[in-house]
Amino acid sequence: MQFIEAQVLDAEHLKLSQRLALSPGSKVFITITPPEELAAKHEAQAALSAQGLAGAYGDQEPEYSYRPGTPPAFAAKTE
Repeated sequence: MQFIEAQVLDAEHLKLSQRLALSPGSKVFITITPPEELAAKHEAQAALSAQGLAGAYGDQEPEYSYRPGTPPAFAAKTE
C-alpha cells in the first residue's frame, strides 16, 4: 500500500506529488479525504499522543537520569 498526495486539477484529473511505479492500464483505488477532516484527525491524534505521554510520564514518575557512581532508578533492588 502506498499513500500519495495529489492536487485536484478538475473533476477528472489529479496531479500526483510523485510518480507511480505501475504499468499503464493498472488499476488503483483512491480514497478522498477532505482537508477539514484531515485537520480534525491530526488534532485528535496529537491530543491522544499528549494524553498518552502525560500518562506514561506523570508527576509520580521516578527520575530516570543517570548519575555516575549510582545505580539507575529502574535497576533491580537487592535486599
